[in-house]
Amino acid sequence: MPGFKLGVIIYRGIEIGESPQMLKGRLQLFQESIYFDLLDKDLYDFPGLKEWRSVFKAAGTDAARYRPAAEALYRRIKKQNYLSPIHSAIDLNNFFSLEYEVPIGIYNLDAIKGNVDINIGEAGEEYEGINGRVNSMLNMIHSADEAGPFGSPFVDSKRTMVTESVNKALQLVYHRPSTRIESADKMTRSLMEMFLQIHGGQGEYRVVHCD
Repeated sequence: MPGFKLGVIIYRGIEIGESPQMLKGRLQLFQESIYFDLLDKDLYDFPGLKEWRSVFKAAGTDAARYRPAAEALYRRIKKQNYLSPIHSAIDLNNFFSLEYEVPIGIYNLDAIKGNVDINIGEAGEEYEGINGRVNSMLNMIHSADEAGPFGSPFVDSKRTMVTESVNKALQLVYHRPSTRIESADKMTRSLMEMFLQIHGGQGEYRVVHCD
């Protein structure tokens, strides 16, 4: 998939808990701003949502049935079904996903076994998702370790979900293919720095991409 870019961040020694009021307030205000924008705009007037729908189609995903996570968030807001605070890691994920209109996943690093590959799924590849369903990865971009698939731009798995007890995490930012590598690097670094500001610990990042 030409132009595919993935921001990869690894955190160690972090402390996840209730979101600071600053993050809660910014998330609420931003959702309200998006809601009012959606009164005059279609979902696909937002360039990130439109591009990620195209990415799903290019991978062979049924984009009418399986929507990129960022689009699903915008659809909730359109119905005024605003996101409630969960914990600091998820809330920050959601904030950046809404701001940049891209899917972002965060995973318990201790639950990941061996190397991580990014693939397009085949028949029989699936996992139990945080949405409470078994989700097929057939024709779906997804991340997988030695134990199998665990995340995607659609929904993440229960096996690697992040809770407040997690102190090591992997974060994957699914950048728009059209984003310049310099911009993808800047956004990934910005997310890492804000995450560390809230959670402490140490982080390292890189952006991997296809030519």
